Amino acid sequence: MRFDEAYSGQVFIASHPHYEESEAVIYGMPMDFTVSFRPGSRFGPARIREVSIGLEEYSPYLDRHLEEVRYFDAGDIPLPFGNPGRSLKLIAEFVRKVLADGKFPLGLGGEHLVTWPIIQEVKRRFEDVYLIHIDAHADLREEYEGEPLSHATPIKKACQLLGPERVYSFGIRSGTREEFKYGRESGMHFYPFEVAQPLKKALPSLAGKKVYVTIDIDVLDPAFAPGTGTAEAGGISSAELLEAIHLLAKADVEIVGADLVEVAPVYDPTEKTQIVAAKLVREMLLGWVK
Repeated sequence: MRFDEAYSGQVFIASHPHYEESEAVIYGMPMDFTVSFRPGSRFGPARIREVSIGLEEYSPYLDRHLEEVRYFDAGDIPLPFGNPGRSLKLIAEFVRKVLADGKFPLGLGGEHLVTWPIIQEVKRRFEDVYLIHIDAHADLREEYEGEPLSHATPIKKACQLLGPERVYSFGIRSGTREEFKYGRESGMHFYPFEVAQPLKKALPSLAGKKVYVTIDIDVLDPAFAPGTGTAEAGGISSAELLEAIHLLAKADVEIVGADLVEVAPVYDPTEKTQIVAAKLVREMLLGWVK
């Protein structure tokens, strides 16, 4: 006899037991090998699952219930500790299969470098795809201390792959002068400091487009999410980030996948970072998986 795994804290609350019958797949990417300040985000996916047991399954924002979306929690990809190159290949292989099976990939990080192989696979699957990036940091460096595989580089890599005009960054409040110059002059859509209001203005230009969304939890002010490796003062509220998720849910865009990264539970004994992350995942599932 085994108790219902969907309410065990081992998988995200109310997860469907069968991959084949699911519309979306939650998966963890427990990697924090290239972080520039504090490690610990490899423990984020597991803790988000554990605290999800405290969620209501109904969203009053969207008037939807989790039973209306079939999603499978595949667990964490077994990444080789300390080997970022091999880890990125394993992430790419997994996401390639999920996309080939016609399912919505929803990844939990892990450091932000894990988004890079996902963007490559999304581009392979959907040639005409755009990226929405919500973050405190620009992540527009070519390398960090000589290393091109860094959590400071994935959005620059995405600009080089997709074209900067297909990349929309919101909430940025940290980076080098060169990164901010690139953001403002390269042709990318670069909106520092705020998220919801500039997103409202930008969404009409994405009407009818396929979009991948990556959210770094550190876009939130540390008052709302202290449990992250590189916290930045002056961020947005959890209410504003929820508003952004709901704006995307109601917009005329086709969201083809998403990730939520950089939750590092060890720095937040209050658990509010993990709790807000779990709620964000619920709203993404209910708003973005059609």
